[in-house]
Amino acid sequence: MNNKKKSSKGNFISRKQFELLIVCVTMGFIVGYSYNQAKDNRDASASDAELFEQEESYREELIAQQERNKELSEELTALQEKIRKYEKSFVASKKDYTKLVEEAEDLRLLLGDLNAEGKGIRITLQDGDYDPKSANPNDYIVHESHVFKLLNELKISGAQAIAINGQRVLANSYIRCNGPVITIDGKQHPAPFVIEAVGDSATLMASLNLNGGIVDQLVNDNIVVSLEEEQKLLMPKVIVES
Repeated sequence: MNNKKKSSKGNFISRKQFELLIVCVTMGFIVGYSYNQAKDNRDASASDAELFEQEESYREELIAQQERNKELSEELTALQEKIRKYEKSFVASKKDYTKLVEEAEDLRLLLGDLNAEGKGIRITLQDGDYDPKSANPNDYIVHESHVFKLLNELKISGAQAIAINGQRVLANSYIRCNGPVITIDGKQHPAPFVIEAVGDSATLMASLNLNGGIVDQLVNDNIVVSLEEEQKLLMPKVIVES
């Protein structure tokens, strides 16, 4: 009798323990599930926050890059404008330089430092036939004044180089008349005087043949004048004797 009661009591405790175990397991499952859910939510929130921060960082970097591109574009435009100004300045300087070189070449030709070669004209001046009835025979002779007038007209008309009887006439040449001869820089030359000029032959001829020009003046002074165009004249440079 006592044994039977003891056995029922033991079974009742075991059942309560089992039920308690089930409850504990269920509660543990619920707590674990809740914890995992909370953890997942926290991980998801952390991941979203991290993704947002990364996107924000990319956005800021993109904005910074766009600003930098804008600055570089403005800098490129400024540099291109500066290059255009340099190019214009260079072209202007080049034109000025070319003009200066040409002027320097012309001066060297006039100074006799360079050989002169090219088209031009040849003028021959001869004493006129003497008229015995004339009181002064010098009225029929070529004088330095005639030569000077002709040389000045040639220079004004653009002659690049001039020679008289083969001798180069320089910018500072001294010409003097001694009776029937003229002296150029210490060297005497008898008539006729052949004057050659390198330059634009058409311009030179037109300038000399103007009405009332130098040719008419020479003819009026009883000087015999002849003009001819030359396709090629050659004048050696002046060699300075030491």
